[in-house]
Amino acid sequence: MKKPGILTSAIAALMCAQISFASTVAAEEALAAPSGEVVLTIKGEIDKTNTGDAAAFDLDMIHAFEATEYQTETIWTEGGQVFKGVLLSTLLDSIGSDGSEISAIAANDYSVAIPLNDDTFEGALVAYELNGKQMSRRDKGPLWIIYPYDSDEKYRSETVYSRSIWQLDRITVN
Repeated sequence: MKKPGILTSAIAALMCAQISFASTVAAEEALAAPSGEVVLTIKGEIDKTNTGDAAAFDLDMIHAFEATEYQTETIWTEGGQVFKGVLLSTLLDSIGSDGSEISAIAANDYSVAIPLNDDTFEGALVAYELNGKQMSRRDKGPLWIIYPYDSDEKYRSETVYSRSIWQLDRITVN
């Protein structure tokens, strides 16, 4: 029986390495299924899903992202407030969104369009804490899109205020 040549062995080893790498990357990129109550569902132009054609998140999954805090005043609260959450861009990047606009939808079906190329988009925060406490539905939670209103005048407009949707529970990427 003829022994495989060095080139044949090298090609076989390379093919095994590529298959192994592809399997590892796919496993790392998989979106885990929520184990708790789903608080946010994202569908539309996305690459990663965990429930049918959507990406569903419970609070633990959202807390797992790098947290960002804004200390800012709002038109809905009195005095300075501290909001903690995940940047909307980080959340969308994690599921491979490929759209130019999102529709953010609240529990009461209020909906607002947010263009992803708008110069205020980078400031959009999906907040889950207000002043160190998880927000309840009664307190505009559990998720509220907030902007750093005090940091720049561009965040203090009727357009941005209208995008500050509370009781956020759905996003569609268009």
